[in-house]
Amino acid sequence: MARRVKPSLYISVDIEADGPIPGPYSMISFGAAVAGRQDADGYAPTDPEAYTFYRELRPISEDFVPEALAVSGLDRDRLTDEGSEPAAAMAEFSTWVREVSAGAQPVMCGYPASYDWTFLYWYLIRFTGASPFGHSGCLDMKTLYATKARLPLRAVAKGTMPRELLSGRRHTHHALDDAIEQAELFSNLMAWDPTPSA
Repeated sequence: MARRVKPSLYISVDIEADGPIPGPYSMISFGAAVAGRQDADGYAPTDPEAYTFYRELRPISEDFVPEALAVSGLDRDRLTDEGSEPAAAMAEFSTWVREVSAGAQPVMCGYPASYDWTFLYWYLIRFTGASPFGHSGCLDMKTLYATKARLPLRAVAKGTMPRELLSGRRHTHHALDDAIEQAELFSNLMAWDPTPSA
């Protein structure tokens, strides 16, 4: 008898940070959008605006890289006064992930996942002690594309992808906007078959 495989729920996450690594530097905002669900019957996309999460966070250190901070357009002084406490925000996010992924295993997906996952996972462990994604529940869209296109990973950039794969939305460096945009890219990649038809 075949073992029943639990479905995966893919959640596109984008983070903005004021430096290269968590701890010395801060994650200052993050957004998430449910991209779709995969089970034994295949992948089903979700409207990426239907289930979303967004928070702006209070910085956790005094250090920041001005160039990194400038990418997001966020004001550190305002975040220090008005940003969510990281512990509260990460607890709320964990609850949201568990609710939207009921009956499935949540998987974080990002483009590229490595940077966003580093901050997200560190913050979840540091401020809640656990990750709803486990320690390895992430999928990198660059790797997914490189594998399907049979290209070296370092040859992959959004500008080299077929236009039909890309979202029509602008990449704004607002974490929720970009999470939604990347959710559309992910669903397009999951459906994409680059094999020429006979």
